[in-house]
Amino acid sequence: MGDTRPNEVIARIQEGLEAAGRILNPFLGMAVKAESKAGGDPVTEADRAVNTALHRLLVKPGEGWLSEESADDLARLANDRIWIVDPLDGTREFVAGIPEWCVSIAWVEAGRAVAGGILNPAARESFLGSQETGLVYNGNPARPSSRDSLEGAVVLASRSEFNRGEWQQFKDASFQIRPMGSVAYKLARVAAGLADATWTLTPKHEWDVAAGVALVEAAGGFTRSITGSPLTFNNRFPRLPGLVASGQELATRLITLLTSRRDPEIVQHPV
Repeated sequence: MGDTRPNEVIARIQEGLEAAGRILNPFLGMAVKAESKAGGDPVTEADRAVNTALHRLLVKPGEGWLSEESADDLARLANDRIWIVDPLDGTREFVAGIPEWCVSIAWVEAGRAVAGGILNPAARESFLGSQETGLVYNGNPARPSSRDSLEGAVVLASRSEFNRGEWQQFKDASFQIRPMGSVAYKLARVAAGLADATWTLTPKHEWDVAAGVALVEAAGGFTRSITGSPLTFNNRFPRLPGLVASGQELATRLITLLTSRRDPEIVQHPV
């Protein structure tokens, strides 16, 4: 991690998750009022409070910042090291009382998500990891599923994509489809082997997926964009095409499936 020690980064992420948990715990089980941002996405007092706390705790001189709840300062592009944060991914689920939302913190170096942390206070789950330290789920080492067949696999789908009918193309597939909120949370569950795979069919912002990608890769799993290219972060326009994540053993079959369902020029085999 450059001149920043892995244990220091992990400790800072852990501190950020703990602070976020303290802010969010009073909201659990309570009715939460949401406002609509430009574009119609919801935002709550909790989103903003966590964002403020994480910015204060995490960012040091020479480090960039990109968050869903902060105005994008393109000065971040001059930084090789940057925090990419979603203070509350899955706000719709949070407001609805569905325990499929999380705090998402990623540490990115030279465009690569190398460390991350995800906390779901409602489900009492935490995921923390880096390239050097591996993945820890609720305090215990974890790895992705070693399944090598899609038959019977558990695949986590975007609830909004599923509700729009975008997953109808997979209705006769041999795997189980489980719609779920928060793409960050879905990626974390794949990283820890709690599901076999996930993919998105629509573009995502970097803050939606950076921490989850870091965790999958820290655990030894597979990630790619839906176009088949490696995922890079801290782009001028922080929006990525859909992505794919699984254990390494399932990767080739997964990409073959997606290639067969889409234009061959869109999804390519992993390198």
